[in-house]
Amino acid sequence: MTDPIADYLTRLRNALQAKHRIVEIPASNIKKAMTKVLFEKGYILNYKFEETDNKQGVIKVALKYDGITRQPAIRDLKRISKPGLRKYAPADNLPRVINGLGIAIISTSKGVISDKEARALNVGGEVLCYVS
Repeated sequence: MTDPIADYLTRLRNALQAKHRIVEIPASNIKKAMTKVLFEKGYILNYKFEETDNKQGVIKVALKYDGITRQPAIRDLKRISKPGLRKYAPADNLPRVINGLGIAIISTSKGVISDKEARALNVGGEVLCYVS
């Protein structure tokens, strides 16, 4: 696998489309940090990190749906910075997703955070993905 973040987003996207309650994703530190950001911003219901026999571990993500319409909380996941073409944004030029209704997940020197937190801390970094 050449792009584990794209695989992470694709697994989430496929599980949401199939209306699954829980999705299991192979763990890595950046995926764990992205999962924490999604949880803090209310896009997923819950998550759990579990160790496996091969020491890599797995992330179990409980997906969030609207109680009445059964629509997923995550409408769109889009990978921005790719291994072949990295996308960076300075602190004064961070992207806005749907004019502030969505979030951009950014890898900064302060860790993996949302675009709003990066603006507050005045740090730029690599724009990993957009979530709306």
